[in-house]
Amino acid sequence: MTNHITQQDAQSRAAQRQKDLEAEGEPEKEFRPGIASRIPAKTVAAGAIIRDPEGRILFVTPVYKPTLEIPGGVVDANESPREACERELREELGLEIPLRGPLVVDWVSAQGVWRDSLQLIFDGGALNQEQISRIELPPDELQSYQFFHLKDVQRLFKPAQYRRLQQAIEALQTGQPRHTDFGRP
Repeated sequence: MTNHITQQDAQSRAAQRQKDLEAEGEPEKEFRPGIASRIPAKTVAAGAIIRDPEGRILFVTPVYKPTLEIPGGVVDANESPREACERELREELGLEIPLRGPLVVDWVSAQGVWRDSLQLIFDGGALNQEQISRIELPPDELQSYQFFHLKDVQRLFKPAQYRRLQQAIEALQTGQPRHTDFGRP
């Protein structure tokens, strides 16, 4: 049995979600009109720790900012974090990568123009050399990819992002997912 997630699997899950929503019945009506629109919104993003055969982490370099990132992206409206991460991996790497489970859920404080967010990191497993050779980056979004040990690229990350990635590596090693605030347990 395989844990390989395909676009068809994602469509099947979306169809099942629609059936589940229908089974819930009529949506709850607002007791006080307008209250739902006043509830704060959070940005949600999901990425994956993906390793090579030597255990190094796959990092991508976006064209729109000068820092390394793990593959992933923002969760669209009415999309689950897992589905968003799977979609982003297909779009960014050209690969169908089975996600094994969550490693970290990190709350990130609002800063500058960015509102607060939830950043999820999933375990994307390890790629073999054949899979690595098939990586295709979208040139309008990513300029390169590299595999590094996290400690070797610490200087390239903001402190909270580095802490979040450290927590993900520790969760991988212990098998215990983490909830963190700004990268801190």
